[in-house]
Amino acid sequence: MMKMNKALFFTIVVIFLALNSVKAQSEGLTSSPYSLYGLGVINQTSIGFTNGLGYTGIGIRTDSQINNLNAANYALIPQNSFFYDIGLKGEYNNYSNATNDESKTTFNFSNLAVAFRIAKGLGMGISMVPYSDVGYSLVGLETNIDGSNETFKSNVSGVGGLSDLRVNLGYAVTENLRFGLSTSFLFGSIEEEESFTISQSAFSTVEKTNYSGIRMGLGMQFDITENITMGSTIQLPTSLEGNLKRSVVKYLNGSEITVEDNEGSSTDNFDMPLEVGMGFSAKFMESLTVSGDYKKNYWSETGQQENLGTYEDQDIYSLGLEYVKDPTSYKYGQRIYYRAGFNYDNGYLSINNVKVDGYNITAGIGIPVGQGLRSMLNLSYSYGSKGQIQNILVKENYHMLTLNLSLADLWFQKRLIN
Repeated sequence: MMKMNKALFFTIVVIFLALNSVKAQSEGLTSSPYSLYGLGVINQTSIGFTNGLGYTGIGIRTDSQINNLNAANYALIPQNSFFYDIGLKGEYNNYSNATNDESKTTFNFSNLAVAFRIAKGLGMGISMVPYSDVGYSLVGLETNIDGSNETFKSNVSGVGGLSDLRVNLGYAVTENLRFGLSTSFLFGSIEEEESFTISQSAFSTVEKTNYSGIRMGLGMQFDITENITMGSTIQLPTSLEGNLKRSVVKYLNGSEITVEDNEGSSTDNFDMPLEVGMGFSAKFMESLTVSGDYKKNYWSETGQQENLGTYEDQDIYSLGLEYVKDPTSYKYGQRIYYRAGFNYDNGYLSINNVKVDGYNITAGIGIPVGQGLRSMLNLSYSYGSKGQIQNILVKENYHMLTLNLSLADLWFQKRLIN
């Protein structure tokens, strides 16, 4: 009973801290012009060590760290163990089109997670990660005035994003077979502002859309041998409810006039696709682990539309390598983990019949904290590229650093006294 009370206490603390981090996350800019579309740029980073492995993890079996990419893995949490993971990320973006070139640097919350064992073969985890980020600014957009040959210029900006508060349960049916269940609470807001001047009057329009919904997922892991594991995941389709607040203010001769102030009205829901994934991991000579994932997201089935693009099915391929000389060695240098990976995403958004694809090259290191085998400082680097300089598309290159403090605590171990 005491163990469950402590687990409940830490769970409540995580939820409280996660909810308080949403405001800070919503005020961070992604610097990506592609966040203009849909719910913004979909976050690829996960928790801890997987960021250095090309974002693979569906088939990775671990009992020493949190693997948030497959709920089935939570079944392996050892007895009397409690895992924490806190992450931050910094990103440097450079994007260019046929005429302009610009760079920005941003810092954001990356993740907050805990995991613990409930009973034999049954583990639970709660995590908060950003699901999407919005942060763009468009200056000097020229628009025709209906019924005339005149035009006006406007400035448009957007900020916000959605968060994913997820509860994972993993259960071991047998020693080699595990199943998982995940429940995601997706919520957040996207605020768009447009300002423009016509004749002697200036206008400012602000639209804030709040989204919320629940999404269910399933996971499975099967150990073919002691060193080879296969995994699969399914994220079921769902619809996020939208609520729109809109205000229009007119400025004339130094006076502010409220033209419209809508406190809240329903708007079109945003449909999330069916997502399926499969992965594997294989260990060689107890030192080298190879992992690979494939994911397919059926965006074309959602019917989502954009003014400048269409949604199409998305394929994501990823590969990871991890090397540690001897994780149980007394020599500190032999317990350091070295990681590398590659990720290719053919994109889910098509603009002028050209899909916005991208890739990531990752590298990472896991530095042991203390004398135990489970606490780790995980540092990862990713270089990525997205889009291309063609028509109205933008070429985006970025460098990303993620820092995760992954800690393990032992509970209720009896101390032997002679």
